[in-house]
Amino acid sequence: MNNSPPTRNYDYVIVGSGSAGAVLANRLTEDRNVNVLVIEAGPVDHTWDWRIHMPTALSYPMQSERYNWAYWTTAQKNLNNRRMETPRGRVYGGSSSINGMAYVRGHALDYNRWATDPGLAQWDYANCLPYFRKANTRNQDSQGDDYHGGDGPQHVTTGACKNPLYKAWIKAGEQAGYPVTSDQNGYRQEGVGTMDMTVYKGRRWSTSRAYLRPAMKRANLTVHHKALALRIVFDGKRAVGVDYQHQGGVKRATVDREVIVSGGSINSPKLLMLSGIGPAAHLKEHDIAVVQDLPGVGENLQDHLELYVQQECSQPISLHRVLNPWGKLKVGLEWYLFKTGLGASNHFEAGGFIRSRAGVQHPDIQYHFLPAAMNYNGSGAAENDGFQAHVGPMRSKSRGTIRLASANPADRPIVDPNYMSHPEDWEEMRASVRLTREIFAQNAFDDLRGGEISPGKDVQTDAEIDAWVAQHTESAYHPSCSCKMGSDDMSVVDGDTKVHGIEGLRVVDSSIMPTISSGNLNAPTIMIGEKAADIIRGQSLPPSDAPFWVNPEWETQQR
Repeated sequence: MNNSPPTRNYDYVIVGSGSAGAVLANRLTEDRNVNVLVIEAGPVDHTWDWRIHMPTALSYPMQSERYNWAYWTTAQKNLNNRRMETPRGRVYGGSSSINGMAYVRGHALDYNRWATDPGLAQWDYANCLPYFRKANTRNQDSQGDDYHGGDGPQHVTTGACKNPLYKAWIKAGEQAGYPVTSDQNGYRQEGVGTMDMTVYKGRRWSTSRAYLRPAMKRANLTVHHKALALRIVFDGKRAVGVDYQHQGGVKRATVDREVIVSGGSINSPKLLMLSGIGPAAHLKEHDIAVVQDLPGVGENLQDHLELYVQQECSQPISLHRVLNPWGKLKVGLEWYLFKTGLGASNHFEAGGFIRSRAGVQHPDIQYHFLPAAMNYNGSGAAENDGFQAHVGPMRSKSRGTIRLASANPADRPIVDPNYMSHPEDWEEMRASVRLTREIFAQNAFDDLRGGEISPGKDVQTDAEIDAWVAQHTESAYHPSCSCKMGSDDMSVVDGDTKVHGIEGLRVVDSSIMPTISSGNLNAPTIMIGEKAADIIRGQSLPPSDAPFWVNPEWETQQR
């Protein structure tokens, strides 16, 4: 009697349709002789569901488990034993369908830092920038330049900054001594200025919209949604397929070429470990047969934390005026009919990148400015008009882990980011609060600034700021680096994204970052998908010689 699940064969099986998986699905099926299956655990991003298509509604999918894995961390001992929300997309487009839509590439030196590993020379900025350009079209009808493509599928829109609070933020940053930059994703990241968002013609432009749905028109792409990957199937040390739950049963998809894991920084290490690839002792704890002892799987977890420094606004010009039911209805109706108005923005239209102190070579603090006072997930709105800066360090030295709770694929993994475990994290958080207060104190805000809502005027000393940070800091939802790329003993994949010691298996998503990039992770993950697709196809774009700016006085000046 044959107990093996029903089988169908493909050239490639991609696990996950998110910011990298959707890119791979599109690029690999450009070759009409290649057949690809995408396994997506979540549902379709139906066009009728405004919650994931209206940019201003970004908090709704984060509060629902329909499109969200809704993970939580373990109790974080350095943050008053708080468990922290860790939303991850579970839908066509993955987290690009539920995120805040901030399009931020990171700093050129992030990628040059990756390339210091002898196996990652091709991941320096000069070799990554062409793939940012290939993916990207900045602003409708743009012809492109040295930093942005003119015909890429991933459309982004620069914030219009019509609200006077945005203009005050940029002016105040300039008054505080920081440069103004017109493009954080171009020649100069450092400074204050407008931000880009993954919005096109008033709608969220996820990787489902940009890559997956156009590719689904091809006969050589199959997408199975509501399909949970259970394990990778091996023949010795070669990956030969994936077992997955779909339509009430277990199926097996076999591959002639490769299995590509693109589940993200929580689910990719989870699937590897369920399949016998990971730290041998941990796998044996759960009676999982070891296929390849790779101690780095689930290690090196990195994330960004952020604070909300909030001020009362002395004029009724913030978003507070539309947070009532009638205001929301009017915003929603205009968006539904015309895809315009406040509903067509994520409202992170301005921000900035600064350095916390002299001796830091490139920005280690990021700002998102919001003309309202509320939490990222939409909760905790202030009673009256207000504004805030989301601010946080970019390159924390804290390192966490992803571990299995059991050998059951349906069980959630154990997510322990080990937040704020390095002393420098506390120094950077204190600087984040104090430098933000300094910007808000500039003349540009004199006619707009009320009292400080948070942290509040009673929070001044190091100890007081530390206590406030421990109670109020939140994740920026950027887990990464848990299957890092490199050549050392803790690396999981090599510079070609192939899993060490295994044939026919790659990991392509934010988990393979060796270190976290300086900013939001959607854009770098799309770049990783584009670059990996070319690596898989045996081709590459020529490197770019576009320059980038580093403050020439960085060793002695903070600004």
